[in-house]
Amino acid sequence: MADVIMYGTRFCPYCLGARQFFDRRGIAYDDIRVDEEPARRDEMRARGGGRTVPQIWINATHVGGFTDLLALDREGRLETLLKEPNP
Repeated sequence: MADVIMYGTRFCPYCLGARQFFDRRGIAYDDIRVDEEPARRDEMRARGGGRTVPQIWINATHVGGFTDLLALDREGRLETLLKEPNP
């Protein structure tokens, strides 16, 4: 199963949407709260993520934000990413 990581904040509506999406689908993810751990925001940027939240990775693939996640799902590419084993 893929390793899913999301950097976000507690009240960001897009972060909440991504959490709900993952929860509804039963997708396990690591929820890193940059509002509670500000140093993790630097980590997020160093990994190649944007400055806004959420920033989502599936294994080594940077998905982007919530709307990018939804686009991958609509295109049918999300399932493929999620089925890839974590290298």
